[in-house]
Amino acid sequence: MLLLLSLLLSPQGCGARYDPTWESLDSRPLPTWFDEVKFGIFIHWGVFSVPSFGSEWFWWYWQKEKRQPYVQFMETNYPPGFSYEDFGPLFTAEFFDANQWADILKASGAKYVVLTSKHHEGFTLWGSNYSWNWNAVDIGPKRDIVAELATSIRTRTDLHFGLYHSLFEWFNPLFLYDASNAFKTRQFPTAKSLPELYEIVTKYQPEILWSDGNGNAPDTYWNSTGFLAWLYNDSPVRDTVVTNDRWGVGSICKHGGYYTCSDRYNPGHLLPHKWENCMTIDKWSWGYRRNALLSDYLTIEELIKQLVETVSCGGNLLMNIGPTHDGRIDVIFQERLRQMGDWLRVNGEAIYGTKPWRTQNDTVTPGVWYTLKPKEETVYAIFLNWPISGTLVLGDPKTIIGETQVKLIGHQGKLKWVSLGEKGMTVAVPLLTPNQLPCQWGWTLQLTNVK
Repeated sequence: MLLLLSLLLSPQGCGARYDPTWESLDSRPLPTWFDEVKFGIFIHWGVFSVPSFGSEWFWWYWQKEKRQPYVQFMETNYPPGFSYEDFGPLFTAEFFDANQWADILKASGAKYVVLTSKHHEGFTLWGSNYSWNWNAVDIGPKRDIVAELATSIRTRTDLHFGLYHSLFEWFNPLFLYDASNAFKTRQFPTAKSLPELYEIVTKYQPEILWSDGNGNAPDTYWNSTGFLAWLYNDSPVRDTVVTNDRWGVGSICKHGGYYTCSDRYNPGHLLPHKWENCMTIDKWSWGYRRNALLSDYLTIEELIKQLVETVSCGGNLLMNIGPTHDGRIDVIFQERLRQMGDWLRVNGEAIYGTKPWRTQNDTVTPGVWYTLKPKEETVYAIFLNWPISGTLVLGDPKTIIGETQVKLIGHQGKLKWVSLGEKGMTVAVPLLTPNQLPCQWGWTLQLTNVK
C-alpha cells in the first residue's frame, strides 16, 4: 500500500505512462494551457537572414533548384566561389537584445512564442554538441541565442517558451546517405537529429516542441514515437509540453499533439481536434526579406481577421515574424505586433480562454464570428465591419425577452436590441466618432442570456 501511495504521489505517477506507439501517444490529453492562450508568435531566424532574399529556403533554391533569381542575386552581389557556409560569420546579431524582444512580444498580446532553434539549413541557435562549427556559439554571434531569449521570456513575460526544430537538413552528408539508401540506414537521426532533440528539451525545457521537415522519411526512420514517449513520460516538461503533428511522412494532420495540417491552414469551420494556424505577416516568406514590398505584408485588418476566424473555429494562431541578420525586429513587424496587442487589450476577453460556440460565423451577416465563455454563459459576436446603417443583424443568437443583455466591449452602457424570433436579433450600435470607437479594426458584442 505504501509503495502504491508513493507511486501515485511521485511526478511519474501523476499521469499515465505512454507506449512508443501512435495509438498510445495520441491518447495523451493536450495540456489545457495551450487551448486557453489562443495566440502565439513564430520567429524564423537563422543564417538565411543574412542574404535575406526571396525566402528562408534560399540555400535550397540557389544550390539545389538553381532558380534564376537566386543564382543571379549571388552572381551580382558575391564573389565567385562564395558558399552558403560563408554566410555563417555574417550572421552577426550585434543588435540582438533578448530583453527588448521579450518586451515587444509581450506587447503583442501573444501568450506563447516559438523560436527556430534549427531550420533545414542545420545551423543551430544554441551551442549544440552535435553541430560542430555550424552553430551560433561557435560562429556568427558567438552567443547562445536560445538561452538568452528563454531567460528573457521567462523573467519579463508570462509567455510560454517554445522551440521549432527541423528533423532533416538539406545538405547534411549523413542525411543524404540515408536518403540514398531509401532510409533503410539511420545514421542521421541517430547521430544528429535525435541527440539534438534530447539536448534542447533537457537544456531549455520548452513548453512547445514544434517539429518540422520530415525530409520525405517515415516516422519510423526518425524514431518519433520513441522520442515522444520519452518526452511525455520522463522529460523535464512531461506534464506541460505540447507538440505538433510533423513527425514523419503520414503523421501530419493525423498524429501528435495538436494539428497544423499545412502552412497557413485556416479551414473556416470547426474541427474535432485541436489545431493551429501557423502563418506569416510577410505573405511570401517566413524569414526576413530585404526585397519585400509594403504590399507584401498583411495589414492589421487582415491579421485580426485571421485571429478571429481561427479562434472561432477552435484553433490557435501562430503569427510569424522574421528578424534581420543583425538581430532587429523590423519596425513593420513591431507595428503589427503592437497593433495586435492594442486590439487584444480591448477585445481579449472574447479570445483568451474561450470555446467555439454552436455556430462559428453568422448565417446572415458576413464578417461576424462567435466565441463562447461557457462558465459565464457569455457569447461574443466579433464583427469586422462597422455597420453604416447603425444596426447589426445577428441571425444566430436567440434572445430571451427581459433577460438578454448586449454590450459593446470597451464602451459604457447596454445596447438596445430587437428580437427577430427564430431569425435572431437586431442590435443598435452606438453612434460614435472614430475617436470614440473602442478600437479601430474589429469590435465585439458581449451577449448574455442568449440561446
